[in-house]
Amino acid sequence: MDNRKGFCFPTRIEEFATFSEFSAAYEIGKEDLIFTSGHTWKDHIKDLHTGATGILRENYGKGEPTDEMVNRILADIRDISCQRIIAIGGGSVIDIAKALAVAVPGEDVDALYEAKELKKRCELIIVPTTCGTGSEVTNISVINRIRKGVKMGLSSPAMYPDAAVLIPELLESLPYHVFATSSIDAMIHSVESFLSPNGCSISRLFSKEALRTIVSCWNQTVSGRDWECYRSEFLRASNWAGIAFGFAGCAAVHALSYPLGAVHHIPHGQSNQLMFAEVMRKYKSLATEGRLLELEEVLAGCLRVAPEQSLEALCELMDQILKREPLAAFGVKEEELPEFAADVIKTQQRLLKNNLLPLSEEDILDIYRAAYEMLP
Repeated sequence: MDNRKGFCFPTRIEEFATFSEFSAAYEIGKEDLIFTSGHTWKDHIKDLHTGATGILRENYGKGEPTDEMVNRILADIRDISCQRIIAIGGGSVIDIAKALAVAVPGEDVDALYEAKELKKRCELIIVPTTCGTGSEVTNISVINRIRKGVKMGLSSPAMYPDAAVLIPELLESLPYHVFATSSIDAMIHSVESFLSPNGCSISRLFSKEALRTIVSCWNQTVSGRDWECYRSEFLRASNWAGIAFGFAGCAAVHALSYPLGAVHHIPHGQSNQLMFAEVMRKYKSLATEGRLLELEEVLAGCLRVAPEQSLEALCELMDQILKREPLAAFGVKEEELPEFAADVIKTQQRLLKNNLLPLSEEDILDIYRAAYEMLP
């Protein structure tokens, strides 16, 4: 029996077919601050004339959230009064919105990391526009703290969204590459949360259902069906995986991917893909029983292969969704790998505590080297 706290989930989840239905049901108006991208504002929000204040993500830079980016947004909204923050976007928009919801006016990102306790300043509603983040149902925000040279997670009960709203219509313009990296991220969320020693029987139900749904829809996609036929399925699976990892945590794959994103700006889902196969192979070399064998049984049923072949079959399927390349192809230098391994041990204990098995700095360096060379 799992020896930990009971399963608890504070975020309300709702589904709407279109954004206009959501807007009407939530009575979006002048007391709302909408944080989103320019194209989402133009395509789905502008013509509704809600009266809400809009803050556009691209006005503050590109890529994943940084402390400098968030500080500029905090300065711009300091004098804006709102009852709700409605974040509509991918992982970057969602992570920033969580920080905005708990930030004290006049303070910066560093104050959030240094605070003993964070308090929610207004209601937070999250609407994802990718099928991978799962962050709409977690209390975690990840920000690249450029001034400190590290990408770090910030976590607080106050950062749980009050509502997560799933709208398949918002995925209609999603480019294939973003679909690929985000669905890969969701798959890895489901695997890492399933393997986490901090999971429970209920969280693993969400992990398994998310994994089965993603693998099934991937199989249809590589067989020739357009992935957009399965927008609703991928969106729900991402949400279920978010519920699972919000409780059980992500682990080594995410921990090792963070330096790749922070230093070489590799997109989050893709950097996770670069680490996934080698982390699983390292676990397999160390584990002869337990949760990894249970995962293989689940995958064997999805992929119709023998359990001992299932992890490799999953990696092969994932590589058909997005071709994996060695780290060197992204500008990573071999001499950086020991620095990355040391950095992960130093800064990512929040994630490493969720590992299936303890990994030493030497183990982590082995994983980086294997991903760097990507030998058969």
